[in-house]
Amino acid sequence: MNKVKGLKSKDLLGLKDLDLEEIKLILDTARSMKEVISRPIPKVPTLLGKHIVTLFYEPSTRTRTSFNAAAKVLSANVTNVAVSSSSVVKGENLIDTVKNLEVMGLDCIIIRHSMAGAPHLAAKNCQASVINAGDGCNEHPTQGLLDIFTMIEKKQTVKDKKVLIVGDIAHSRVARSNIWGLKKLGAEVVVAGPPTLMPKDIEKMGVRVSYQLDQEIKDADIINVLRIQKERMEKGFFPSIEEYAELYGLNAERMKKAKKDVIVMHPGPINRGVEMTSEVADGPYNVILEQVTNGVAVRTAILFLLLGGKTPS
Repeated sequence: MNKVKGLKSKDLLGLKDLDLEEIKLILDTARSMKEVISRPIPKVPTLLGKHIVTLFYEPSTRTRTSFNAAAKVLSANVTNVAVSSSSVVKGENLIDTVKNLEVMGLDCIIIRHSMAGAPHLAAKNCQASVINAGDGCNEHPTQGLLDIFTMIEKKQTVKDKKVLIVGDIAHSRVARSNIWGLKKLGAEVVVAGPPTLMPKDIEKMGVRVSYQLDQEIKDADIINVLRIQKERMEKGFFPSIEEYAELYGLNAERMKKAKKDVIVMHPGPINRGVEMTSEVADGPYNVILEQVTNGVAVRTAILFLLLGGKTPS
């Protein structure tokens, strides 16, 4: 497959791999796509005849559904592979699965996997475009892009803005994609959470580490709260949920310290009462549902750019 003009690779595997111009191209294209999906009939024949498959080894609601919606906006065909009822349960490995799917005439494979690097392995072993929909604790590039798109939509720019990422940094692929993208766009990024949930040497990514959430909230422009990923924890990383919520959860009292124009984000699903109270999750500063809407626009843009669509009219 020839490289598509504007993107250097046939695949989207992580924001670490994208340069600044590629990130800007995706965000600019997403703005056009958001206009398309807001039309009374949100459908254009841009990718008519293209065939996309989602191959998710982990559960998903927002990511898989929004990729399906994005593909349908562009008139592409979509097949969802249920790993639990596929040949994977018979012992088929990832490379064999991908190669078998590719020879069925697929143009793009969207993969979510518990193993970091799985989409990269798939991309090396097929000619179809591969999109990383989350790999282990590594990256979740489309979530990172939709988060940044939402930030820019609300703040006009992220350059010199303070973005506070709170919570389970150690197990968060969302945090890593946010950090790679935000730093390339000139944002100040601060990560806050329990010491046991802070990756070793994360400062090397260009962020500042803090364990004082109340202090950091005061001048934050954007607060991106992460989910506690119990499924990736093999042992206790903090004494209790109650203690975590007290020290690092967002609540109405804590939000009184924040700027009046601060925005609160969350990649979902929210553990209400842990990462944030319902008062915050449903409050005036949250843009969580807008993130979901923007996810369709960003994923539409990515499919468009990777699969060589013509500009929709």
